[in-house]
Amino acid sequence: MRVNYIEPAIMLATILRWLLLASITGAIVGTGVSVFLQALFFLSEHTAHVSLWMQMALLPLAGILNGLLLHYGYREPGSYARDSVISAIHLRSGAMSHKTILIKPLAALITLALGGSAGKEGPCSHIGGTLASWFGKRMRLDPEMQKRLVACGVSAGFAAVFGTPLAGAIYGIEMLVIGRVRHDFIFPAVIAAITAFEVGKYWGMAYDYFPVVTSSDFSSFLAIRITLIGIFCGLVSWLFIELLDRVRYAFSALQRRFHIWQPLMPLIGGLVLAALILVIPTDYLGLSLPLMNGALQGKDVAFWGFLWKSLLVAITLGSGFYGGIVTPQFVIGAMAGSAFAHLLGVHPALGAAVGMVAVVAAASNTPIAAVLMGFELFGNSAGPYFATACVTAYIVVGHRSVYSGQLLGYSKSLWVRSTPDAPLEPGKIHISYSLLRRLGYFRSNRWRK
Repeated sequence: MRVNYIEPAIMLATILRWLLLASITGAIVGTGVSVFLQALFFLSEHTAHVSLWMQMALLPLAGILNGLLLHYGYREPGSYARDSVISAIHLRSGAMSHKTILIKPLAALITLALGGSAGKEGPCSHIGGTLASWFGKRMRLDPEMQKRLVACGVSAGFAAVFGTPLAGAIYGIEMLVIGRVRHDFIFPAVIAAITAFEVGKYWGMAYDYFPVVTSSDFSSFLAIRITLIGIFCGLVSWLFIELLDRVRYAFSALQRRFHIWQPLMPLIGGLVLAALILVIPTDYLGLSLPLMNGALQGKDVAFWGFLWKSLLVAITLGSGFYGGIVTPQFVIGAMAGSAFAHLLGVHPALGAAVGMVAVVAAASNTPIAAVLMGFELFGNSAGPYFATACVTAYIVVGHRSVYSGQLLGYSKSLWVRSTPDAPLEPGKIHISYSLLRRLGYFRSNRWRK
């Protein structure tokens, strides 16, 4: 029998090539993300303690600045919405324009520093994907390699923001298609994420971790209660996504109905936010990290806090502000998990930790990355509970996502059929009613109509 010596040599060469390319990508992205985060922290410190009336004035200002920057920065109207890493990988073989790399980060700085309710990882993923795309072009990589490198850039950006290299590596891959992970992307993504994480620490980035201590003996009764928290967080994610979609539709309909100039839409959103903070605490503006940290430390939180945060984020992003979408999921999940944990007799800190990763698993459709995030942020003692909650929430949320460019690779249920790799559109997903017919739900004329 002839032994094939060529394939191991090719695999070794593949590893060496990706070690070089992914390490350089991670170093570049880690540096770019660190510069952005330092700028964000500097600006946020100077606007963190403004008065209520000053905050009400800053929100419309942030809106009009966002509108003008995105309108004139991207010459084609609405093209900034298509300038995403998911679209670049699925539709453009990883090609992203480096000429517009600063527009979204600048818009995010304005949004977050002046009070818009959003996240910080969106611009960092944009920085990561754009820098990786630029590097790939300089290296003259073929389209398939270019796609992998852009995914590496996203993973590196996520890891450098949150200090979770393994979760970041998987998140950048898992977010592309629901139900399918490209294993050939994993090795370079891990190398890029670890490199970006280490480079971020070299540039002075500090990361927060919240160890959760539970009994080493697995408790079936606790697992049942954690599953209930997972169901609740899946429903919270469903509500968050629906709010975001409906607010976007409402602002779009308003613009079409009254022929409003596009850059003025975020201004209107800023005015709505300014009115809402007369009745909703300003703690829900910006990143809202103190609310998340308090929940993870076991402090009492407002029961409906997750709803107020969801509403403000939906108005901020739905009206045309630019910002990230994952940090809000952290805050919403931590507050929802803590609130529901009180009702079930679960320690609020554990509930907050479980809720945080469960909402990320559901809203972003990234259960594997969310479980890894639980291990990296909270330790391994509650690992089985993280897995239980994340998978449960991921199923409960159904076939919807905070990412409009995400594709549906595999359905989450045998009773739901879809076109392979179809966009998340209602016309592309079909519910099978055969089970309902067998149960008798279609016997009356009312159902037949």
